[in-house]
Amino acid sequence: MEKVEIVDIATALKVLPGLIELLQDSVDGGASIGFWSPLKYEVASDYWQDIIKELDRGYRTLLIGYTQGKVVASAQLSFISKQNGSHRVELQKLMVHTKYRGLGYGCTILTAAETVAKTRGCRLLFLDTRSGDTAEQLYLKQGYTCAGVIPEYIIEADGTFTDTVIYYKLL
Repeated sequence: MEKVEIVDIATALKVLPGLIELLQDSVDGGASIGFWSPLKYEVASDYWQDIIKELDRGYRTLLIGYTQGKVVASAQLSFISKQNGSHRVELQKLMVHTKYRGLGYGCTILTAAETVAKTRGCRLLFLDTRSGDTAEQLYLKQGYTCAGVIPEYIIEADGTFTDTVIYYKLL
């Protein structure tokens, strides 16, 4: 990945088509990020437009990774607004385009997100992912600890339920 940057609203709007394509590709490629495959363009567009609106409030940061000017990865940090939670942040929607998986881009964008969290004064990063998902290996490799499993947390497109796993890392 050539660069990872924190983006503002203007930049996010400029690369919106790439973000939509990344989300569709990730979901259709099996990522457990809250949507079912096949993900319609309109649903992906609405999702990103809602996220972009949150960027100026200070409680959400969007990181985007690029290769040859193309959006190939992203991650979000959702900062806690409560006084007793200002030291922690939730990692959300870490995505790597299927064409670029296995190249270390997941580690790169995760490390960048951790750096941003530290810069913002956070010392605890937490996240959830579907049990058995390939992302679990990334989090374990990067030093995350399993806090536990929530049974039947996710409902799949076929109506079956899947557990989710909570991970954390002290920064």
